[in-house]
Amino acid sequence: MSPNVTNLNKDQKINMSGTTLLKESGPREVFCGLTSIVWLHRRMPDAFFLVVGSRTCAHLIQSAAGVMIFAEPRFGTAILEEKDLAGLADAHEELNRVVKDLLNRRPEIRTLFLVGSCPSEVIKLDLSRVAQQLTHAYKGRVQVLNYSGSGIETTFTQGEDGALSALVPLMPEENSNNQEQLLIVGTLANAVEDRLKTLFQRLGISNVASLPPRKSSELPSIGPKTKVLLAQPYLSNTARLLKDKGAEIVEAPFPLGVEGSELWMRAAGKAFNINESLLNKVLDPLIARGVKALEPYKEKLSGKKVFLLPESQLEIPLARFLHRECGMQLIEVGTPYLNREMMECELKLLPENTRVVEGQHVEKQLDRVKEENPDLVVCGMGLANPLEAENISTKWSIELVFSPIHGIDQASDLAELFARPLQRNELLDNKISSIN
Repeated sequence: MSPNVTNLNKDQKINMSGTTLLKESGPREVFCGLTSIVWLHRRMPDAFFLVVGSRTCAHLIQSAAGVMIFAEPRFGTAILEEKDLAGLADAHEELNRVVKDLLNRRPEIRTLFLVGSCPSEVIKLDLSRVAQQLTHAYKGRVQVLNYSGSGIETTFTQGEDGALSALVPLMPEENSNNQEQLLIVGTLANAVEDRLKTLFQRLGISNVASLPPRKSSELPSIGPKTKVLLAQPYLSNTARLLKDKGAEIVEAPFPLGVEGSELWMRAAGKAFNINESLLNKVLDPLIARGVKALEPYKEKLSGKKVFLLPESQLEIPLARFLHRECGMQLIEVGTPYLNREMMECELKLLPENTRVVEGQHVEKQLDRVKEENPDLVVCGMGLANPLEAENISTKWSIELVFSPIHGIDQASDLAELFARPLQRNELLDNKISSIN
């Protein structure tokens, strides 16, 4: 059943058969795109992410990464001082100096990302021009790219979309000698990616590449022989650019949970004309094991009400998993941005009358949370403590991005992340009752 798509004024409500898509605008509560640096810098050891921003930007990334002050991470901040913001200093000249010092100290850097922030965008700092000039100045040694990690109009996972979009123009074009390849797009934990590649090889798909690669200087080729399988649902712009390069986007649900991962791999198998019997031979034992591993968590989660507030863009695939595989009731599924084309497969798997809300008016959404009194709310860190104070269990959205949750083998780990806060609060309630 195709979903109903409705653009509403923020005070309107409707009830329609099928999945109901609403659009809401107002005050938001999300992390900014700079946060994505925390997992991107671990992925590509030869890359460096230089945020052009304020001390607040530096504190945010340092806190999110949990890196000790004596560590040598692959990210940093070129701090804009008051004189830069006031136009009393040449910020471009200062940035050139910072980059020169950085590359002298870190000669292993092969790709340098200049990451825009709210302050740099407010003063109209042209990082694109700076990146071009620096690439020319350090030609042959380092490639300098730029993208926006500003939180003015984006949520935190869109930082990865910006970084990968900056890499796409550098991907070499396929030639006549290239074989058909499967390109997995989206950052995954290395162990998870290795496992998925092994499974694809068992299916007969031997030429499997990744974006981002483990070395930023070793980008895979791209062209009509490439079939793209998206591992993350927040890479809209990257997918569009890859399609413009001639690649084919394989339509599939995302690899969260047993069902989503199975459909994801079967879609790849169909795209490469893999025999159905071979698909069943490889996947059926994994599915049986995954379903069995989910059983104890399904017992804890089944029948519980869940409300997903918008933050990571993982909300719709997670809602599908929590309902279909864990038996949870979906009260509302919020998402910061909805690409209907990318989410078509996921939306079809949601139950009828699911309320899907694109955008956010945080005050009104919190009012609906209190009215519905769900058993669990998936939300950002800034909203978790106030909700916990009202005895509503929460799960941080950002934890789901940092955790290895993709694939059939990780389905039980994913379910445990949602069962844990419910179990914790149950233990606390029992402890309080025994004291009283």
